[in-house]
Amino acid sequence: MNMIQAINSAHKVMMREDEDIVVFGEDVGYFGGVFRATEGLQKEFGKTRCFDAPISENGIAAVAVGMAAYGLKPVIEIQFADYIYPAYDQIVSEIAKMRYRTAAEWTMPMVIRSPYGGGIYGGQTHSQSPESLFTHIAGLKVVIPSNPYDAKGLLIAAIEDPDPVVFFEPKRIYNGPFDGHHDRPVQPWTKRAEAEVPEGHFTVPLGKANIVREGEALTVLAYGTMVHVALAAMEEAGIDAEVIDLRTLVPLDIEAIEQSVKKTGRCLIVHEAPRTSGFGAELSALVTERCFYHLEAPVERVTGWDTPYPHSYEWTYFPGPARIKKALDKVMAD
Repeated sequence: MNMIQAINSAHKVMMREDEDIVVFGEDVGYFGGVFRATEGLQKEFGKTRCFDAPISENGIAAVAVGMAAYGLKPVIEIQFADYIYPAYDQIVSEIAKMRYRTAAEWTMPMVIRSPYGGGIYGGQTHSQSPESLFTHIAGLKVVIPSNPYDAKGLLIAAIEDPDPVVFFEPKRIYNGPFDGHHDRPVQPWTKRAEAEVPEGHFTVPLGKANIVREGEALTVLAYGTMVHVALAAMEEAGIDAEVIDLRTLVPLDIEAIEQSVKKTGRCLIVHEAPRTSGFGAELSALVTERCFYHLEAPVERVTGWDTPYPHSYEWTYFPGPARIKKALDKVMAD
């Protein structure tokens, strides 16, 4: 499966198992979603369990609050993460707070899915990475898969979780991995082991990182598309780096990070969101707090710029292998 098919399969597996699960959002019903992640759901489960919503992200999230409070399990889609901001008040003030404000009498068992990230020539309104805005909010879990196998397993785990999960899907790798070289032919998922996705029910636990490449000289922390970019950059640089796919930002597998950095003594963080207050800043602080006396050099970050996502300078903005190489030279030289 590619990542779209894996996400679609996760929907079907869970909707067949639990009649309380409903799926809705803009164009997710009859059309099957702009990326086809919900294709066939309305045909199989009917219009009461998979349906289209008006173009009102605030309304989509608000309706999901009522559904979850009354025992349903909504899985909503925000068509692009760039348009999640109208729903931010509902997510922050209601969805994230409900368990706390009711002393756990009510929970919010819902998933908020949304394609995110750049590398698709989407410009400033279809390329944003707003994950740090949600990791900052107590009461939310934030998940970002990097391959089809994880996408299905993590989505099933998110749907089964009693608390709200924001599930960001890197749209640049929906159809295949991406090494950061935009001028090379696109590679399909069919050539990768991560595309071997079981048809039935399985989970990838939230809060468990994956060491996708073992090494001794450097720890690289990444998630989503940047996992593949980081792997390619390490291979090109010939560095014995350990690359960790975080998978979930909240909860964070800090034990895996700490163990790796104490082994390597160096840490590089890669994400495509803007630098200031990006999740890389939190990772850098945690690594410094926990591993200070093991570090041989300051923690380095490779990120997007502190600007709107530029259309004409996309591949300069995008943290590709060339920009990672500059950071590698610095972190390995100190």
